[in-house]
Order: sequence, then C-alpha cells, then structure tokens
Amino acid sequence: MTGLDDRRKKLIYRSAYTGTKETDLLLGAFARTHIADLDEEGLDTYEPLLEIPDPRLYKWITGQEEAPEEYETPILDMIRNFKLVE
Repeated sequence: MTGLDDRRKKLIYRSAYTGTKETDLLLGAFARTHIADLDEEGLDTYEPLLEIPDPRLYKWITGQEEAPEEYETPILDMIRNFKLVE
C-alpha cells in the first residue's frame, strides 16, 4: 500500500467521524465515493476542510453561510453538489 493509499484511508475514516451526524453522513459518503478519484492536490484541498468545526462547515456546504475565499475551491463545490442517496 502506498502512502497516498494510507492517506486516502485516513481521510475516509476522518470524514465519517467528524463529530456531528449530519456531517458524518455527508462527508463519509462523499469520501467513500470520491476520495479515490482525488489526486494529491485534491487531497491537499480536501483535508483542511476536515479541520473546520462541523457546524460551520455544514453551513458552508448547505449555503447558509459563505465560506472564506481560501476554502472556496472545486472540492467544496463537489461536496455541495454531492447528492447523498440512502
């Protein structure tokens, strides 16, 4: 297993256990669906989002609050457009 594969596994885990149910479900499903397709740059963009407090990140994703410019990335747009299908 490569370092990149290890990193992806850790990000999938962290995405599913963020601390609040809403973000756990959304980011966990997003990561399981898309993390394998992200290159190192994409992972570098995604990982800092997991450091954002859950309530704030959820508001950015749902459009209740604007994200700071440095977080307005194609990855955040991917998450916003991701449809959670149960």
